[in-house]
This record gives sequence, C-alpha cells and structure tokens, in this order.
Amino acid sequence: MGSSPVMPEGRKGDVVAKYAVLVLIVTSWGIVFTNDPAALGWFSFHPIFQSSAIAFFTYGILTLQPTSHPATKAAALQRHQITMLGFGIPCIVLGTSAMIRNKSLHSAPHFTSWHGTCGIMTFTWLIVQATFGAASVWYGGAALGGGVKAKALWKYHRLSGYLLLALMLSTASLAGNETYWVTHNSPALARFVSYTLAPLVILVGVYSRIR
Repeated sequence: MGSSPVMPEGRKGDVVAKYAVLVLIVTSWGIVFTNDPAALGWFSFHPIFQSSAIAFFTYGILTLQPTSHPATKAAALQRHQITMLGFGIPCIVLGTSAMIRNKSLHSAPHFTSWHGTCGIMTFTWLIVQATFGAASVWYGGAALGGGVKAKALWKYHRLSGYLLLALMLSTASLAGNETYWVTHNSPALARFVSYTLAPLVILVGVYSRIR
C-alpha cells in the first residue's frame, strides 16, 4: 500500500494561469526598473509588491482547490496558509503602505481614481478574508463554533476568495490601463497583454478549478 500523494494536484488551467501571472509580474517590474526606480521613491515599491502579492494569492488558490486525497488536502491547506499569510499579505501590506507613504510625502489626494478606490476595497476585503479564513480552521475553528459549524462556514470563505481575486485582478487591470504613470511609461501592446489579457487568463485558469 503506497502513501497518498502530498504534492499539489494539477488541474486544467494551472499552467496557463501561472504563465499569465509571470507575464504580469515581468511587465510590472520591467516598467519600474526601466524608468529610473531610484527617482520614483516609495512609489517604485508599489507595483513590485502588489504584482508579487497577486502571484502568491493565485498560487495559494491553485494549490488548495480542489483536492481529492486526505494527505493532499492537509498539505494543500498548509501551503495555502504559508503562501497567503507568509508571503501574499505581507507583500500587499508593503505595497499599499508604500503608495500611502508616497502620496503623503507629496501631499497628494488619495483614492482619486478607480484603481485607487478598488485598491483600498481589495485591501480591506482581504484583511477580513484572511481573518475569517484563519478563524474557520485554526484550533479546530473554535472562533466560529468549531467542528461541523466551522467547516460549514468554510465554503463562504472559498466563495469570497474567488470574488476577491476577481476584484484584485480588476484593480491590477485598472492600474495598467487607467493610471497616468503606467500609460505614459509603457508600450500599449505590453499593457494590453499584461493588464487586459493576463488578468482574464488568470481568472479563467483559477475558475476552471471551481467545484
């Protein structure tokens, strides 16, 4: 009798979603590093950390759902939490803080664009999402009543996560297609591929896993 597999269970859509994330990251980092990042100050950290956060969140979802073996389910949950809480959330906190710091230094108004508005909505929702997710599984879900009751609420965490990913990718798309700095410092084709096509491909790849 062999042991149950503990590696991620591959599903249709995984590879294409990961490549799409890579395209988004390479473009976002490339735009920063080809436009004198030292002169950008705190702003330079914003696209770098936010695009990295999207990569971690996408992997965190792909590695978790769906799983069909008890061993892969337990291992996937561990990878999910490490990726989301250990890497994804710190990245988005740092990226958001960098933008707030940059605007404060220049006395610039906050949330003046759809990108900024969606960004703060995403950030707020994400903190609630992470808190609810942790409460539903840590210590047997004791914070939410434990046992069957906590497990029953987990499905709402999953649904919320899928909707949150869509908002997050929409925010990234707005960054590439709406914001002045990006549109004036990058080729139109690169923006279309990275901030229109790539988010759609990521979403389709992730949503193809929904059961």
